[in-house]
Amino acid sequence: MKSSNKAAALKVVEQKVEVAKPPSKYQAKQADSKKDERGLIGDLYEKILKDLGEDPSREGLLRTPYRAEKALRFLTSGYTQDLEELVNDALFTAENDDMVVVKDIEYYSLCEHHMLPFFGRVHVAYLPDKKIIGLSKIPRIVDVFARRLQVQERITQQIADTLMEVLEPRGVAVVSEAQHFCMMMRGVEKQCSTTITSAMLGEFRRNKASKDEFLALIRSSLR
Repeated sequence: MKSSNKAAALKVVEQKVEVAKPPSKYQAKQADSKKDERGLIGDLYEKILKDLGEDPSREGLLRTPYRAEKALRFLTSGYTQDLEELVNDALFTAENDDMVVVKDIEYYSLCEHHMLPFFGRVHVAYLPDKKIIGLSKIPRIVDVFARRLQVQERITQQIADTLMEVLEPRGVAVVSEAQHFCMMMRGVEKQCSTTITSAMLGEFRRNKASKDEFLALIRSSLR
């Protein structure tokens, strides 16, 4: 075989070997990113990255718009949840009329002013009037309102109003305490400040003894 023919044959073999090589991890990630179902939010995140001076095509940011969209949709999933469906058949008849307290319910939300996180705990109490609710439903109600663009004052009131409407109890009390990244990371930059809000309805507003009992029960949990 002539040397020119040998060289041509070797070149063909090299090309076949190159095609047969498994893709690198980086190439695999590129291929995976094409499979990600990214919507308009992901496209906008890519534009934001560019406006910040970043390169969305570099390895570390390759799937960031997709991940960011997925995370934001989860953090705001409260908009698509149905409270009636959530409560479902979790209401029960009961003769108990003593206070029911669920405390230290952790929650995470996004401030509607800067879209930065705030997080903390909620303490909830109600005075039953022939109806009680499955205990796991109270944290779920908290999450419905926390997973939206929010302010702490509104979350506190929404939880109280919802339980009042669903249970028709003699009273509902809600205390929320949280730390806000819009105060910690920017602006006044105060890392140790805590915000406390409350909503007292029914007997908790009219009857000081009921209110004091609730506050005494959660005092050890308050920061």
